[in-house]
Amino acid sequence: MTFPTITAAEAKRRLADASAILVDIREPMEHAREAIPGAFLRPVSTFDPRTLAGIGGKNAPAIIFHCQSGKRTADNADRLRACGLPEAYILEGGLSGWKAAGYPTNIDRTKPIELQRQVQIAAGLLILTGMVLAWLVSPLFLGLSAFVGAGLIFAGISGWCGMAKILGAMPWNRLPA
Repeated sequence: MTFPTITAAEAKRRLADASAILVDIREPMEHAREAIPGAFLRPVSTFDPRTLAGIGGKNAPAIIFHCQSGKRTADNADRLRACGLPEAYILEGGLSGWKAAGYPTNIDRTKPIELQRQVQIAAGLLILTGMVLAWLVSPLFLGLSAFVGAGLIFAGISGWCGMAKILGAMPWNRLPA
């Protein structure tokens, strides 16, 4: 069972009058790149319901959870419900819905882009490189494109992506301790 949704306008009003707090469940790298001002980061991957106890207290009985689009929040509603909050919502459309409503975000373009986008860029670049090399040098380079395509299929079926693991270990994706 999921939480009810709340529009960006209603969320902004509730945040302004301190009747709610905003909790970002995305990963630290995503939050570092772009965040809604005042949102508390509590990544769903390491979520512990006790961590919400110290955020709002009785002054902010409602919690508004958000991710990038709202889907990740809805998919993890059972874990989030474990905090036992009497009033909780999902921000309609997540961060994307907030921005679509014209509300500001804090953006730090010096931080890396989301890992999923990095995988998409790397996979596209490798496939294109394989195709160009196959055309210019040897048809054997089609194997590179086939290998990347097979890896993407495996990642979609299994939920494990080797390219994401490799990119995640790159120096630009390491957050300072």
